[in-house]
Amino acid sequence: MPAVQPSVSATMTWIVKINEVGNLSLLFFCLVATCRGSSSSASASSPEASSASETERTSPPSVSDSSEDSMLSPRAGAPPPSCPRAHPTYALAQLHAALAKSGLSTGSATPATAAAAARACARLRHLRAGRAVHGASAKLALLSASALLPNALLHMYASCPGEHHHHLQLARLLFDTMPARDAASYNILLTALAVGGHVDEALDLFDEMPEPNVRSWTALIAGFAQSGRPTEALRVFRDMEDAGVAPNDVTVVAVLAACADVGDMDLGRKVHSYAKRQGYCGKVLVCNAAIDMYVKCGCVDAARAVFDGMGDRTTVVTWSSMICGHAMHGEGDKALKLFAAMGHQGVCPNGVTFVGLLHACSHMGLVDEGRAFFESMEKDHGTAPAIEHYGCMVDLLSRAGRLHEALEFINGMPMEPNSIVWGALLGGARLHRNVEVGEEAIQRLAVLDPGNDGYYVVLSNIYADAGRWEDVARMRRGMKLRGVKKTRGWSTVSVDGTVHEFTAGDCAHPEATAICDTLDGLLDEARRRGYVPDTSVVLLDMDDGEKERVLARHSEKLAVAFGLMTTPPGTTLRVMKNLRVCRDCHAVMKLISEIAGREIVAGQGYNRLGGALL
Repeated sequence: MPAVQPSVSATMTWIVKINEVGNLSLLFFCLVATCRGSSSSASASSPEASSASETERTSPPSVSDSSEDSMLSPRAGAPPPSCPRAHPTYALAQLHAALAKSGLSTGSATPATAAAAARACARLRHLRAGRAVHGASAKLALLSASALLPNALLHMYASCPGEHHHHLQLARLLFDTMPARDAASYNILLTALAVGGHVDEALDLFDEMPEPNVRSWTALIAGFAQSGRPTEALRVFRDMEDAGVAPNDVTVVAVLAACADVGDMDLGRKVHSYAKRQGYCGKVLVCNAAIDMYVKCGCVDAARAVFDGMGDRTTVVTWSSMICGHAMHGEGDKALKLFAAMGHQGVCPNGVTFVGLLHACSHMGLVDEGRAFFESMEKDHGTAPAIEHYGCMVDLLSRAGRLHEALEFINGMPMEPNSIVWGALLGGARLHRNVEVGEEAIQRLAVLDPGNDGYYVVLSNIYADAGRWEDVARMRRGMKLRGVKKTRGWSTVSVDGTVHEFTAGDCAHPEATAICDTLDGLLDEARRRGYVPDTSVVLLDMDDGEKERVLARHSEKLAVAFGLMTTPPGTTLRVMKNLRVCRDCHAVMKLISEIAGREIVAGQGYNRLGGALL
């Protein structure tokens, strides 16, 4: 077969033509051939042949640099492989034949054709081929004509994740050397940084922008929300409103996610109302985000109203979100009925769906039904159970008191059980006050997740329930020796769009005196109605009077008192906590809910007080 040596210009044009036709296989071969075909003309002494590390620091990636690592190309100087289809020469011959058959012609490469080639690389998520296009573009002096090609290359780097965020370094290098930047240039890099978790760097870039637009603001909001910094995401959203920039549907999705994470349903409801006025609620992503927000803020009825009002319920995400929402709020029967309706609609369940179903069965004590769902995953739906599904099954068995059966189930798992699985068993041991199983679980957890203080606290509670105070003290000493520090608990409540945070014994709030007076009055009335402080949850060596004073200043109690002081009568109060609500707070807040005539939704993932309990 005659060797073919295409020019870089012609090959880039072929890339564009094949991309237009949509033949991804030929396109891939062509990109590989570009790497190999151009490398033969590079001199070993040229800058393009220099070491990769030096090239990446000082110049765009060269064609020859990419060719050495091309997936389908043999090493330089190596004979063609036994299978000629893997050789670039064969690929180019096939390419010529395809071009001749289709009547496509080649011409001179332009910034537009190079940009199309870069977009093709982004489409294939092929970083090495994209770097070859970048190097060829620099060699042909195509980068300085306009922002079109550099922006396409920026998009390519953003779409082709590499190890250690190497693609972001290349994107930043390209951005910093661009002769002309437009709003799209900033937005592409800003989005890549934000999505990649480099939110602070994205914020610095945002501050450099001459005129941020809605895409810029949205990228920053989404970046903070996805990086576990929802409060900052909402701060950026308020700055966006102050700047007079109208949110689009993508902004709405990002803001609703942040509202869900901090439990700010007031703002979430306002954003959802805005989405309705703008006609965004016809979009599935917006509706899914609204369902998730209402569920996490403890208003499952509002979530169900969104679900029932959707015209398009064809995605598994929509159904799974609602099923999980019902399960989370103790409405297992509704979750199971919805799953049946999902099947009638022809929507196939996924792994998340089964997590919701197993949670529903767990909270309803439906062991046999849960086991049937678990066994049907792979047999009937082609979904292999993952580690979280095994964790759900252990939780199901443990809650039902079948602790030894749960232990046997763990020992029969096809994969190594992780901390989620052993943590579920420990939770069951706590519920049924089984010291033996609790100690078995903590031995495994001490190896798998030694820095998690929550597990040690749970076992301490088991010892306390059994009156084994020496073991409680031993656990505390062991935590200290291992360097395990107790996670600081905090609770938040949203009032007029502002999130207020409280910690146990918090005296820093400007209204601390009034908050404590209000709380003491509520606790006095609760005692008159039969409340007895559960001092067993205080794992400190002190008398019961001191323990009661500690309990009276738990962060969730302070947040509830402040919320009752500052929100209108009759409104639902929502308190978010980063840890589980203790037994004492749960019991007294049910009474406070009756005393104040208010529905209180509180906790990690929320417990509805006065309604279904998690």
